[in-house]
Amino acid sequence: MRFLTAGESHGKALTAVLEGLPAGLPLSEEDIHPQMARRQAGYGRSVRMKLEADRVEIVSGLMGGQTIGGPLALRIENRDVRENEPPLTRPRPGHADLVGAMKYGLTDVRRALERASARETAARVAVGAVCRRLLGEFGVTIFSHVIEIGGIGVRNRPQRWEEIPDIAEASELRCVDAEADEQMRTAIEDAKKRGDTLGGVFEVVALGVPPGLGSYVHWDRKLDARLAQAVMSIPAIKGVEIGPGFDLARSSGLQAHDEIMYERGQGFHRDTNRAGGTEGGVTTGGPLVIRGAMKPLSTLMAPLQSVDIATKEPIKGAVVRSDVCAVPAAGVVGEAMVAYVVADAFLEKFGADALSDMRVAYDAYKRRLAEM
Repeated sequence: MRFLTAGESHGKALTAVLEGLPAGLPLSEEDIHPQMARRQAGYGRSVRMKLEADRVEIVSGLMGGQTIGGPLALRIENRDVRENEPPLTRPRPGHADLVGAMKYGLTDVRRALERASARETAARVAVGAVCRRLLGEFGVTIFSHVIEIGGIGVRNRPQRWEEIPDIAEASELRCVDAEADEQMRTAIEDAKKRGDTLGGVFEVVALGVPPGLGSYVHWDRKLDARLAQAVMSIPAIKGVEIGPGFDLARSSGLQAHDEIMYERGQGFHRDTNRAGGTEGGVTTGGPLVIRGAMKPLSTLMAPLQSVDIATKEPIKGAVVRSDVCAVPAAGVVGEAMVAYVVADAFLEKFGADALSDMRVAYDAYKRRLAEM
C-alpha cells in the first residue's frame, strides 16, 4: 500500500491517491468526514478552522459503495483560495520557508510554505480514515489523546485503554485529566497574550492488533521503525517513542521488559505492555502505543529575528495566520499515519486482491496461533 498527496495550503484543493486497497471493502464519504471534523477541532486553533469545512469527494476507485481494487482518489476543496499573492521574503525561524527557498532556488518563500503547511495533513487524515475502515473489518480500533502541553502533563488517566476515547473526545484538548486540561487551557491563553505558541505530546493507541505484523528480518520492514517514520513526518513533530521509550532508557532490564505467560485457551500473553506493543520490530498482540512530541508552532504573533532573503537586511519573520497550539489536531493526524502503517502491515501479511480472501488468510492465522 502507498499514498501520495498533492496541493497547497491556499490552492484550489488537496488531493490524495491511495493504492493497494483490496476490492470489496465497503466505503463511503461519510466514513471519512467524522475524522476530517476531528482534525479541525481543538482549543487554541486558528480562525481558518471556521473558514474550512473539510468534505471529501471520492473521485475514483469506488463502485456500488465498494472498493474495486484500483487506486482510490480523494479530493478536498479549499474554501480559502488565494491567487497572485505578493512575494514573501521574510522566512520564519523553525518553518520550511528558508530551507525550501535554498533547496529549490526560490525568491518567494511563499512557494515553499504553501506546500510545507500543515494544511496538507487534511489529505493524510482522509487516507487514514480509509485505512481505519479496512482495519475495522478485523476488529482494530485506533484513538489518541493529549498527554502534555506546554510542560503540563497528565497525572490521572483511566486504568483501561478502552475508557480513554470517550473521555478524550469530550475535551477540546482531548485530555483525559480534567485538572491538567484546565491548566493547559490557561497556559494556551497566556501564550496567546504573549504572541507565543505551545507544543506538547500526544499518544496514539491501536487496540486489537494481532501479533506478527512487521518483521525482524530487514531493517526497513520493522514495524516500530515504520511507525516512527510515519509519525515523525507530521509537521512540527520532533520526537517519537514506542510506549514509554525514553523512560525505559532510564530504567533497568528488570523493570523494562514484559514477562511472558501461557494459559490454555488464552495462549501466550503478557500482563504488562512496557514494550508498547512491539518486540524486535514485530507486534506482540498487545496495545500498540506511539507517542509524538510536537514542538511549538513556528508562526508567532511576536515574531523572532530573521533576514530578508531579497535585501539580506535583518527583519522580523513573517506573521502568517496560525494556531497557538495544535497538539490535539496533531494527535488525529498521528492516528491517520498509524492507521496507514498498520493497514499496510495487514496487507503485507494477509494481503490479497479481495477483502474476502484477506479474511480467509487472517482467520487461518488466528487458528494457527490458537493451536500453538
